[in-house]
Amino acid sequence: MRSMSRVFDMPFSSVYPLYLAKVERKGRTKDELDAAIRWLTGFDDATLAAHAEGTSTFRDFFDAATLNPNVSLVTGVVCGIRVENIEEPLMYRIRVLDKLVDELAKGRPLAKVLREPAPATVAKG
Repeated sequence: MRSMSRVFDMPFSSVYPLYLAKVERKGRTKDELDAAIRWLTGFDDATLAAHAEGTSTFRDFFDAATLNPNVSLVTGVVCGIRVENIEEPLMYRIRVLDKLVDELAKGRPLAKVLREPAPATVAKG
């Protein structure tokens, strides 16, 4: 449990540059990373920047967030653990963020990372 509280109390500003470096190494942009974080948290650009440059812990960061109603669509494995099976609410949120960053870094289209519905096809008839 102690290692979890260590993660919870880690400044978001110390992890954000690592997320950015990870996605940029794979040819993605800061704008794409920020779009994914804004989608998850409901933050605007100024709020996200304040957290990325400030002293907010992960706990503070997610306490201030309004999670996207489609967050349950984020599934899969991060660090060997299925995201959807994580019971601790704050750890779940952190791992969802990790999963979004991983998907960006792996080249998944931003629309899919953001769980946007596929465009409707018009039936011909």
